[in-house]
Amino acid sequence: MKAYLPIRRLTALASIPRGNPTLLIAQFKAFARQMPLMYLMLTVNTWAIAFSHAGVAPRWATLYAPLLLTFACARRSLTWLRMRRVEVTAELAERTLSRTGWLAILIAIAFTVWALGLFRYGDAYAQSHVAFYMAITVIGVIFSLMHLRPAAITVTVIVNGAFVIFFLMSGHLVFKAIAVNTAIVSAVMLIVMLNYYRDFTLLIDAQAENERLANLDSLTGLPNRRAFFHELNLGYAAAVENGTALAAGIIDLDGFKPVNDVHGHAIGDRVLCRVGERIAKLCAPDVYFARLGGDEFAMLVTHATSTEALRALGEQICQTLREPIVVGDVTIQISGSVGFAVYPAHAETATDLYEFADYALYYGKRNHRGSATVFSSLHEEAIRYDARIEQALQTADLHREMSVVFQPIIQIFSGRIIAFEALARWSHPTLGQVPPDRFILVAERIGLVNALTKVLLAKALVTTQRWPDSIRLSFNLSAHDLGSTERVRDLIDLIVESGVDPSRIDFEITETALINDARTVQASTEQLREVGCGVSLDDFGTGYSSLSHLHAFPLTKIKIDRSFVANMHNVPASYKIVKSLLALARDMNLDCVVEGIESDEELQALKIAGGEFAQGYLFSRPISADATMELLEEMRDTTQLSLALARFESV
Repeated sequence: MKAYLPIRRLTALASIPRGNPTLLIAQFKAFARQMPLMYLMLTVNTWAIAFSHAGVAPRWATLYAPLLLTFACARRSLTWLRMRRVEVTAELAERTLSRTGWLAILIAIAFTVWALGLFRYGDAYAQSHVAFYMAITVIGVIFSLMHLRPAAITVTVIVNGAFVIFFLMSGHLVFKAIAVNTAIVSAVMLIVMLNYYRDFTLLIDAQAENERLANLDSLTGLPNRRAFFHELNLGYAAAVENGTALAAGIIDLDGFKPVNDVHGHAIGDRVLCRVGERIAKLCAPDVYFARLGGDEFAMLVTHATSTEALRALGEQICQTLREPIVVGDVTIQISGSVGFAVYPAHAETATDLYEFADYALYYGKRNHRGSATVFSSLHEEAIRYDARIEQALQTADLHREMSVVFQPIIQIFSGRIIAFEALARWSHPTLGQVPPDRFILVAERIGLVNALTKVLLAKALVTTQRWPDSIRLSFNLSAHDLGSTERVRDLIDLIVESGVDPSRIDFEITETALINDARTVQASTEQLREVGCGVSLDDFGTGYSSLSHLHAFPLTKIKIDRSFVANMHNVPASYKIVKSLLALARDMNLDCVVEGIESDEELQALKIAGGEFAQGYLFSRPISADATMELLEEMRDTTQLSLALARFESV
């Protein structure tokens, strides 16, 4: 084995780094800059020595041979100048550098034979010019070829080897001395070149490693956000050029936040790693999978076949995410939602492709969490409609166009109205009646929701002033409304100015608001509690932070979502969930309102389960401010509850 070691080293010195594509590309780019200059130097030096021998050497040696060498140099220079404009790949770099190595041998031999052929012509000065030409030119070539070690070594050995042998055998002491000096200088230059090449290689390797780390998610080992968007742009460009389809998919975990809160970030990190491993195993070779950050992942499908195939892939991912994850002695149960968009069917740019996939994801999370959604023409229409809503909101007269309607909250066994929930309505001159679930989301996105909240709260407080003191107002707040204590102070100031007792008001917040910025929201809710307002957790049970945050926030009430109530009299599991949530609320000294009661059967089941407060279409749809006064007037005789409520139609 030791005998082969020098041979291996020599082989390595004479080889290009085929196993290192990054280094190959770097060498190619350096060569593309330097080679035209090297050929220019060769051309100038060649004509200089040809000129000095013009009167003494044959015409073929001073004109035709230099012309031929100049043509070869010019052609190679133009080739390298064109190479600067092409997209460099490892294959192109390897092929070009390998060819350059062989051409370097031929060119070195040609110039050496020609130069030494001139030596016998002319006097001592002309002969010295030949020696100087060969010595100085090879030094310049070594510098020019230092990024391609095999070529530099080959040229040096051929030119200087021939030069040293030729002049040592010349019989002239001066030329012998020049040969020895040139050999020493060449050896030193080669050592310098090898050291430079080593440092160049280390630098390129370090840059490649830094680039790899910059595009790598350090936790999961997957490509990161930066790498994903780079690949998205490349994939999009390729799809446009080749006329193929490209799908982008975004995966968001459901129920991951409590994992960190309850079990700690160490467990959460391990869960993310397991999630990455599971999804990666499902990805075919044409799927590029990355982690965008937090609990969000993304993929690119470069050969997207059909909507059905994408939905099947998405559902497969959702199914594997629903499987329990065991970390040590802890079993974690989460799920995930997936959104897809396809070029060119849905999007015309790479940016649109990602944003439409994101839209599909969050549309799915709002409407059927834990499943896959593929962007469609319906979503495109929704985006255009949202854009019209956004434009209309920007110019809307909120005080004139916005109104508030009210839905009663009933104490079940007494039949007494204890509160009204204020609900936003928007009547636009051209858009007509805009659904609140649409315009509120848009207002949140464009930063108008705080202004909207203040207008609606002021209108609701005007109506509340007309009610008996025993009737409470329930009012919904956006996560943005709780984003700072200053915004909460503005709401409190509105209440104080209205003259309504703050203890008559319950502010409803969603679980999403709790997890966006838990510390700020906690401070905001405590600020509301300090002035006497109640704080209700809306849609309880539909999110993923309920149990982990019930004890952390100063809540006074929870509202059980309609999804648990529907047909609870026929679905034992729903009945048990509602009964358990009611018991939980009692144990924590929280009031509990059950939303979405629409039938007598559901109401009876709720009574049996121990429900005390309810809200729903069975009692009343949302009604106008004036209708609330009529209803309260007729409700003085609580025995006429159903008859009184039946008179009022929704607004």
